[in-house]
Amino acid sequence: MSLRHGLLGLLAEGPASGYDLARRFEEALGPVWPAQHPKIYAELSRLAGAGMIEVDSRGPRGRKAYRITDTGLAEVRRWLAEGDVDHTLRSESVLRSFFFWLMEPDALREHLRREQRFFAETAAMARTYAAAKDRGDFGDSMQTKSMRVAVEAAIRMYQALADWAEWAQTVPPAVADTGRSDEAADAARTPTGPDEPAAAG
Repeated sequence: MSLRHGLLGLLAEGPASGYDLARRFEEALGPVWPAQHPKIYAELSRLAGAGMIEVDSRGPRGRKAYRITDTGLAEVRRWLAEGDVDHTLRSESVLRSFFFWLMEPDALREHLRREQRFFAETAAMARTYAAAKDRGDFGDSMQTKSMRVAVEAAIRMYQALADWAEWAQTVPPAVADTGRSDEAADAARTPTGPDEPAAAG
């Protein structure tokens, strides 16, 4: 997903200003595709230049509300229907896990407890939102139904990460020992078979 298509998708719901879009991005799309305000405004200018959006109205202090054009709607529909999807996931939590061996055991355990708590609380918040949608608190428009599908993905992903963080707490940590040489550390990590003598140092 690109910022461009996210903005077009939001504008397909109705006209909105840059401020409104930034707030909507933060509320609805922030967990999966965060975007800073300057990038949103810059992309709006590019979309207007490409004829995919146009100014719908102007307000005080130069405030502009935009609406999507037929060209923009065709572009977001093309993006949704195309076969190739970027499945790349960026997660600092997972990136850090590659280097847990550099952490002291107590610090690692506390980190994983914080991670588990965050992911579990986020999943619980998403469940509350999903329950409100299932009750009909937000109506039954196609936008609402699509959002419900997205919220379900958030529930499952964050719950999976909470389970992962809980599981990781049961794994004996490999902690860096700065008092040992790299060769000694490598030897300690390399198992020696019963009939295979250790390499001479």
